[in-house]
Amino acid sequence: MRFPMRIAQVAPLAERVPPKLYGGTERVVSWLTEELVALGHEVTLFASADSKTKAAMVPVWPSAIRLSRPRPDPLAPLANLLEAVASRAANFDVIHCHIDWVHLPLLQRLGVPYFTTMHGRLDLPYIRSVSRSFPDALFVSISDNQREPVPGLHWLATVCHGLPPAMFKPSTAPDGYLAFLGRISPEKGPETAIRLALASGLPLKIAAKVEHNRYFKERVEPLVDGTHIQFVGEVGERDKERFLQNATALLFPIDWPEPFGLVMIEAMACGTPTIAFRRGSVPEIIEDGVSGFIVENESEALSAIARLPELDRGGVRGAFERRFTARRMAEDYVNVYRKLAIDVERAR
Repeated sequence: MRFPMRIAQVAPLAERVPPKLYGGTERVVSWLTEELVALGHEVTLFASADSKTKAAMVPVWPSAIRLSRPRPDPLAPLANLLEAVASRAANFDVIHCHIDWVHLPLLQRLGVPYFTTMHGRLDLPYIRSVSRSFPDALFVSISDNQREPVPGLHWLATVCHGLPPAMFKPSTAPDGYLAFLGRISPEKGPETAIRLALASGLPLKIAAKVEHNRYFKERVEPLVDGTHIQFVGEVGERDKERFLQNATALLFPIDWPEPFGLVMIEAMACGTPTIAFRRGSVPEIIEDGVSGFIVENESEALSAIARLPELDRGGVRGAFERRFTARRMAEDYVNVYRKLAIDVERAR
């Protein structure tokens, strides 16, 4: 196996890499790409032209779709992306895709080593149907729980996300508020977070992208009083660090099978514990009593808030450093790349 490896990273086009504001997948692609470069690999990033990377980059669209005005038909940028990847496919030892399903019909016909990291939920009705169309496609999951709805997919590995340790600095002196971070949608539990804050007597700050505007206007915004319950809006990396550092805890009251939950490890990196409902990947990420508390319901969550002084914020940061750094993530993926390349060589 040659070293360094020639690796293509194929990113979504909704956000730039890394994103300016919200954008979990694009953020992970950025961290992985930069760490692979640091490890000495030859990496090419296929992304929007406003992306920033130390890797070689193939810009396939002038700017990220979500923040573009006017917003383009998303199929046009995708067409450019697929053509750019297809025309260069023979140049790589492995093509690592982060765009779900759309590339599968093309890449399976090119006969090049490739696989897909699935970043989203897989319990939706159409998933089994589309997966049956690609029985030979290879996938990586971001948690073991993510796999459960489609055990028949050809899973190569589970690789948990990781982020650069220097990106967030830990704090041992929080300001005494609870934090909700991510996006405003029912399954993320913002109303639950508000109820918990009101019951605990601690203020709540909500830093989130409004994904469902009607839900926000009707169910969340009326509860925001600007004092005890504050809505901050979307935050970038610098503001996110301060937001999490100063929080007594991150509330993660989800009501869906969260595939990973990036905000949990971002909070860990800041030394901030998470109080999370036992759904999806939560038990794989949070070490109960170390990096936070895993709870079953609102009553247990309220009790967990009262127990926060039991947790050592240095221990929370330590849990992050042991398990969720970008270097560990990149090394795990390199193991996948090498195995895939070896398997391809043996098959020839």
